Amino acid sequence: MPAPALPAPAPVPPPVPPPTPATAVPAAALLGACHPLPAAAVTLFAAVLAAAAGRGTAGTALTAAAVGAGQLSVGWSNDRADLRRDHVTGRRDKPLVTGAVTAAAVTRAAVGALLLCVPLSLAAGLLAGSAHLVGVGAAWAYNLRLKGTAASWLPYALAFGLLPAFVTLGLPGRPWPPLWLTGAAALLGAGAHFANVLPDIPGDLATGVRGLPQRLGARRSAALAAVLVLASTAALVLGPPGPAGPYGWGLFALTGLLLAVAGRAPGRIPFLATMAVAGADVLLLLARGAGLR
Repeated sequence: MPAPALPAPAPVPPPVPPPTPATAVPAAALLGACHPLPAAAVTLFAAVLAAAAGRGTAGTALTAAAVGAGQLSVGWSNDRADLRRDHVTGRRDKPLVTGAVTAAAVTRAAVGALLLCVPLSLAAGLLAGSAHLVGVGAAWAYNLRLKGTAASWLPYALAFGLLPAFVTLGLPGRPWPPLWLTGAAALLGAGAHFANVLPDIPGDLATGVRGLPQRLGARRSAALAAVLVLASTAALVLGPPGPAGPYGWGLFALTGLLLAVAGRAPGRIPFLATMAVAGADVLLLLARGAGLR
């Protein structure tokens, strides 16, 4: 009697191929669409302010997480809102324009980051969280509508000006920051707006974007950016109690020199110079030991 036939072995599924470098491209492209340099800079500055104000390790980490989420949402929404104009002007430095990432992916990322920003902000307290969310809302309003109006500078001034409030209102007693610090932050934000727009003015005008820098023109906008950033540094030098010291006055003089040189430079150099000044301003606060409340 023949032996019963054995069942055929089950087919072995093919091995899953290891991820190729191409699978990492969408993530890298998505990161590139969030304006990573200013997002990282603002997040770092907020974290340093939180540490200097005494928010502690947990409070500083929470501040950084909330500001980081807000900055990601703002950066992604900006590139998504500008997609049509960036196509027209041939912005090959934008991942959305090159097709490295889809518009749907950027939209989902922007909305997801915004939704994450809400609980992270409110975890610092209702008043502190509301201050930060108003700033983030102002930035979204710029992306979606105010960019092309004469009030284009206002969202920058409001968002930056409220950042110190987000830090200090999360402290016990919920103190508001001193006026000199709020004013310095607002002036820096407005100056950053004018400096950031400079290289885009011709393309903006060609696509119908007429914010205040576009209306003033490149030369006057560069001068105004320098004045605003220099005024911000002056507020930080003269505002806190006590003498400014050699570092403060040296920084003020160096800021003026740097802005005078950068204002004549092409491309993104004026904006990068503004970010460098902002970093030096934060160091000035730490060096002086000025209270943030």
